Amino acid sequence: MIAYLERVSIPEPEQPTGSGNDEVLTLRNGLEDLQLQGGVEFGSTAAYAGKDFGGMQLTKPLAVIKPTGSEDIAKVIKLASRFPNLTVAARGNGHSVNGQAMAHHGLIIDMKKSSVDNYGGNSQDEVDVHPQSGCADVAGGALWADVLKRCVPYGLAPRSWTDYLDLTVGGTLSQAGVSGQSFRYGPQSSNVTELEVVTGTGEIVTCSGSENPEVFFGVLGGLGQFGVITRARILLQPCPKMVRWIRVVYSEFSEFARDAEFLVSLEKEGDSFDYVEGFMFVNSDDPVNGWPSVQLDPNHPFEPTRIPKCAGPVLYCLEVVLHHRDYVFPTTVDTVVDKLLGQLEYCEDLKFQLDLSYVDFLSRVKVAEKEAKASGIWDAPHPWLNMFVAKSDMPEFDRLIFNDILRHGVGGPILVYPLNRSKWNSRTSVVLPDGGDDVFYLVALLRCTSPFPNSGLSVEEMIAQNREILQCCRRNGINYKLYLPSYNSRQEWEQHFGNQWSRFKERKASFDPMAILSPGQKIFTRNQQEIQP
Repeated sequence: MIAYLERVSIPEPEQPTGSGNDEVLTLRNGLEDLQLQGGVEFGSTAAYAGKDFGGMQLTKPLAVIKPTGSEDIAKVIKLASRFPNLTVAARGNGHSVNGQAMAHHGLIIDMKKSSVDNYGGNSQDEVDVHPQSGCADVAGGALWADVLKRCVPYGLAPRSWTDYLDLTVGGTLSQAGVSGQSFRYGPQSSNVTELEVVTGTGEIVTCSGSENPEVFFGVLGGLGQFGVITRARILLQPCPKMVRWIRVVYSEFSEFARDAEFLVSLEKEGDSFDYVEGFMFVNSDDPVNGWPSVQLDPNHPFEPTRIPKCAGPVLYCLEVVLHHRDYVFPTTVDTVVDKLLGQLEYCEDLKFQLDLSYVDFLSRVKVAEKEAKASGIWDAPHPWLNMFVAKSDMPEFDRLIFNDILRHGVGGPILVYPLNRSKWNSRTSVVLPDGGDDVFYLVALLRCTSPFPNSGLSVEEMIAQNREILQCCRRNGINYKLYLPSYNSRQEWEQHFGNQWSRFKERKASFDPMAILSPGQKIFTRNQQEIQP
């Protein structure tokens, strides 16, 4: 991966003022004096924290801290406050795409608790399930895959997920955390009732909607700017053993959107499917971007002769899941599915379905990950672009972006599906598109670059196309907000937050006034002058 990064000529960041050898030695001595329960890594052993899944940034942290708990993290943040330019970033599983969890010449706190040796305890300590109260206390560095594994034996599972489960709990809560269940339960940030947070002043705070609410709502979707999430109390629900996974195809976005919005309007459990997502794909036999990307069972291939002759360069797939439950006789899963699908108007005979276990469905991306690692794609750069787009602007977005700029695909999935604004708490730091529509859309361009030269678009070309899409949206007045945002200037961040900027800045002044945390977001700059609200 490093060789590839060097090949695309990513510039080496300059050494910041005041970070010479004397200061590094002082920092080493200071870390030793803290007598941390966890470990500290320097030099080449810390290099892994200078890159991420995106593969487009390369930095050099001074050290990586592997804490045993909140006390270690608090000590490190307080130590950083004694150095004029030193910053601290919490790193989960390194799945950021634009260096958001990096700290060049700073300290990285490795939150992932996959190694018992690093954390001095049993891995089961990461997830404490409370079946009676329907919740689980989860370490901020625990992976969602581990949460699932610990909860299922109790017949329980979290209500809201992400598509990929090898992400840390604290990492997704710092963004929002969305998937096909979000239309009913909201994002993961709407399904947590209590947090433990280490703020940018090194204070360990227990918070909820009623106790220290500004910390609680601030860190949810707060991009790591106000504190490090070290524990979360997650809401659980009974989980099924099996699911029916279904994909149906549309030739027109208007028909796809109508049916998708209809399904997410049926919020009551039992009235709709339990999972609703969708994606756009190319109307061709391209194995990555086209028809083959839709089929679920190799024995049931995509039949292109079923596509309407009037179809354009792209098509749409509505992806839904029904949990298998003990229905009252004589109702069966087949009849329930037929009833729900009977209300939709998809292309005749372009339906694909598969029955599999609930755990296997939630872990489906892990299978794709193994294949991508084997081919080298997983370790190649991923110039992703994730957006929330207002419902009223989606027809124009479809015309200008899907059917023009992206008519050949992106070398990976293009997710598009509706979400309900009413399921999102406006007190969190998450920013949604302006407007009165309750429904808005997630659009995610999950680009994959080839590890082989001269194969598909280059990283630079993909980045340029992302820029072209955003410029097209601004030029045509399309109402959007970036999800997993990344900007390079204060002005861009102020525009992103809009009328929420004042609140965001006030929270920063209260909980991280020296701008120690999450420098990779490039929102606030660390200096000796404290941030003023």
